[in-house]
Amino acid sequence: MPAVYERSIVHLNVVDFAVAVERMVDNRLNTRPVIIASRETARAAVYDMSEEAYQAGVRKGMRLHRAMRRCREARILTPHPGLYERAMRAMLKQALPYSPLIEPGDRDGHLFVDVTGTHRLFGPPVDVAWRLGRKIQCDLGLKPIWSVASNKLVAKVATRLVKPLGEYIVGAGEEEKILAPLPLKLIPGIDRTDRLSLLEFNIVKASQVAVLSLAQLEMVSGRRAGFLYEAVRGIDRSPVFSVGRKHPAIHVDQEFGEDTNELPALERALYRLAEAAGHKLRRRHRAASRIRITIDYTDGIRCARRGTVTPPSADHRDLFLAARKSLLSAWGRRVRVRHIHFSVVRLVFPPAQLNLFSVDREKEKKTGDLVDAVDRIRARFGWKAVQMGRVLSGV
Repeated sequence: MPAVYERSIVHLNVVDFAVAVERMVDNRLNTRPVIIASRETARAAVYDMSEEAYQAGVRKGMRLHRAMRRCREARILTPHPGLYERAMRAMLKQALPYSPLIEPGDRDGHLFVDVTGTHRLFGPPVDVAWRLGRKIQCDLGLKPIWSVASNKLVAKVATRLVKPLGEYIVGAGEEEKILAPLPLKLIPGIDRTDRLSLLEFNIVKASQVAVLSLAQLEMVSGRRAGFLYEAVRGIDRSPVFSVGRKHPAIHVDQEFGEDTNELPALERALYRLAEAAGHKLRRRHRAASRIRITIDYTDGIRCARRGTVTPPSADHRDLFLAARKSLLSAWGRRVRVRHIHFSVVRLVFPPAQLNLFSVDREKEKKTGDLVDAVDRIRARFGWKAVQMGRVLSGV
């Protein structure tokens, strides 16, 4: 039998990445709180914020006017996505000598590096992580926190535990012990619907989930039971993708029987696609952070627009709102539309925190339960077994 190696995954995270890059460019920003948000939109939302602004109550996705009331002394900066992309490429370049298996985040300062089996070349994984952190700090002016663990899930949790500065080493076999005392919101992949369902039984920590059998979890969480059972034990088999390999994406599309330029018809089609994309995301235990809408006109012209989902979500309602905005931006001609293509181009772990702006968690939980029930019915009886009223013609 071939030898089985214990994996060694390094996770690097530059906290508040966009702010860190802006401060690298202009060191005068080091002495004051910073909020990054576009002022050009009427309902501008916070893209990123410094630790000082966070401590004042500012959160990602918060409306800018509200954030400014919470942190009046903050400097407001316009986002520079191209600059953040270049900084991510520079971080990737620093890591390339150590492994071909490197998975960068979406302009967010996160980097997974699989250094399994490289100890003869570069020494223990801890040494690699330390050297990488030092080199990124010296060469780029960015100071990452880092962790070493046996998989991506535990490595990501470990860096969450040492924010905003620090390092964490999780030894093989310590995964479940590390996770046990933690609130469920810190475990990647456990989304807000899962947490609200478990909260009904006063379950808020990983250790409380870990004492339940798989059968007991199925009574509480249905099809999500298998994932939850493994996640709270620190089990994660997902690979670190190699450099140059395309990141996983989700693609769904619809060809119209009759070309149309009627907005209700386009929205019905888009809602169906958002439902399908959300279903696929939930099966993968991931959320969408970026989407792309492509429309083909009758005359062969194609137009595409990207959009962001803030915070990242696998809920089809959130996907639809982001997609609708992109559709209206792409749909600028009076020519009929023949085809719509909906892509989720960046899959991420669901965000750690519950929705800050939800005023009715009971309603949110019921909606999550409904989505889960619809998924189960469709898995058993087919997609057309349940259809939303808004996708039916004439409704």
